[in-house]
Amino acid sequence: MNWHGVAESVESSRKLLEALWNMDADAVATGIEKAHEEISILQYNDENSLSCTIQLAFYFAREYYTMIREMPAGKGFADICMLPRKKHSDKPAVVIELKWNKSAVGAIEQIKEKQYGDALKEYQGKLLLVGINYNKMTKKHECVIETMQK
Repeated sequence: MNWHGVAESVESSRKLLEALWNMDADAVATGIEKAHEEISILQYNDENSLSCTIQLAFYFAREYYTMIREMPAGKGFADICMLPRKKHSDKPAVVIELKWNKSAVGAIEQIKEKQYGDALKEYQGKLLLVGINYNKMTKKHECVIETMQK
């Protein structure tokens, strides 16, 4: 049995997670685009499709995080929250907001305005705020990453 393709996908996911930790927004956008190209989604046309791609792209993150989709947060629902597992409490928590044909900056603004970080009441430490947008015209993903302390 040849696991070559699986090993490559896991390694790409590991690199994507490291890019996130390093706040390398361009590398995160590129990694998500690569995952999108590998996924056969007939209709990649909404935030749910994008969310599924993000979940798969960050598959390796499950080693370090509990991943929660549509987490009740502040004044709405955070698209994806990544909460560090107890044995990896040194890692930052992550709140990801997804946009479709809008802007990654707008996604960050929404995280702040709707106080999505408040959902992580028990968490103390570094928090990464991640805005990801998919532009249907250009077929490109963009990413903005900011940090805050809780």
